[in-house]
Amino acid sequence: MKLKPRARTAGHRRHAWQILEAPAEDRKHEGDSNRGTRQHRGRNLRQRAWQILEAPTGEHPAVEPDAAIGPQLPDEPTVHMVLDLVVRIGEVQMASGAGASDVTATILALTRALGLPHCEVEVIFTSITVSCHRGSELSPVTALRVVRSRSLDYTRLSDTERLVQRLLRNKLSAEEAYAELHRVTGAGHPYPRWVSTLAWGGMAGFIGLLLGGDIWTALVAFVISAVTDRIGRVLNRVSMPFFFQQMTGGVLASAAAIGVVNLGLLPLERPTLVVAAALTVLLSGLSTVSAVQDAITGYYVTAAGRSLEVALMSAGLIAGVAGGMQFAEYFGAASTPVPSVPSLQVLNLPIVILAGTGAAACFALASYSSLRPLLVAACAGAVGACAYGTLMVLEAGPIVASAVAATLVGLGGGVMARRLKVTPLVVAVSGITPLLPGFATYRGLSELADFGNMTPLMGAVATGIALASGVVFGEFLAQPVRTGLGRLERKLAGPRMAGPLDPGGNPE
Repeated sequence: MKLKPRARTAGHRRHAWQILEAPAEDRKHEGDSNRGTRQHRGRNLRQRAWQILEAPTGEHPAVEPDAAIGPQLPDEPTVHMVLDLVVRIGEVQMASGAGASDVTATILALTRALGLPHCEVEVIFTSITVSCHRGSELSPVTALRVVRSRSLDYTRLSDTERLVQRLLRNKLSAEEAYAELHRVTGAGHPYPRWVSTLAWGGMAGFIGLLLGGDIWTALVAFVISAVTDRIGRVLNRVSMPFFFQQMTGGVLASAAAIGVVNLGLLPLERPTLVVAAALTVLLSGLSTVSAVQDAITGYYVTAAGRSLEVALMSAGLIAGVAGGMQFAEYFGAASTPVPSVPSLQVLNLPIVILAGTGAAACFALASYSSLRPLLVAACAGAVGACAYGTLMVLEAGPIVASAVAATLVGLGGGVMARRLKVTPLVVAVSGITPLLPGFATYRGLSELADFGNMTPLMGAVATGIALASGVVFGEFLAQPVRTGLGRLERKLAGPRMAGPLDPGGNPE
């Protein structure tokens, strides 16, 4: 007997309805509703559809009321020790001029590696705060470290960076790292202070040559900067604020140059270059690069603090130079002539490159750098001086030349420094130090004092910003290049016939 299409369709509908049938305990209630009125049946069908879409209560996972929600961390003494370790490492980085973004990234990487995955970090100009979240039942643990002093010791910074790498590779425990950090921070400088003084003087001499001076200009600049450094150390022992130390250095630089001109002790053709070289040395210790980096990466509070420090120290230096000029005028001494912009010829380009190399190496030496970072810094200084000199020969202008040269220094330092196991900050700061606008600062101050013209002084400020932002941009460009080189190195590293290939090592 052939089924009618209507009957077959109804059977299929019934079969499809059984697939979405409600649980067994609801079927009795379904039979009772089918015997009711049509209106009651429709209401019951809507209720049954809701019950089909909603899972039974007994199938939901039961949550114990006493269960803790959040991460499971080590015991409380270990948490305190880890937080104290990471804030001390951040303090070393901040005191050495590292950017707030670098310090934050380092602390977060260390806390994850040491078993504290849920931490918040706040870095400002004078303090570092780290808070560890311990779940819903325990209160967070917070550690605070105040950065009280700042000094350039690149050996200490490099040792701390190596300690961080060993921690991230699980080659040290937290207890061993804490003891190692205590040894690094408690150790003295790698060589005597008089070596640093000679390095500051050598840097001034090379700057004098880079600006176009002769051997007498380099010699006088060497003596003035060395004496200024020794006087600054004496003032530092009596806790004199750094602002007055900068002012004292400016007075000594300008007064010494005017004295040499009036006494006729040495045949100086351009005595203003002596003052410019001394000012460059005094400007080199300022954290201009870190201030621009913090502003670019969004740490505006730290950037504002560092920018104010740079502005205040520069104001102290300018006030000292102006005071020295007024002091000489009071005693009837003829002031140095208004400095003119030095012109650079193609034949002088090798001297500029040599001077930039020596100035960068002397700065790294004066900052207590070890041998390998010193050599890399010298190469960075050569690259920066070569780029700057070439662009100046092509009449590109000092601001454009400074920006391009600093970008190349940042790019080269970012790519090669980590592969040579050297901190990029050492390479970047040392590479741009010979290009600091000491000459432009002195010329701008002379124009302001004699003619009320602030344009040259604003040009010096623009040159400093161009140098700092160029280094940061170069480091930004170096990141994809560094990653690509790491991949290429891993691809070409095997197969190996002997020796292990560590896939977990840092390719950078």
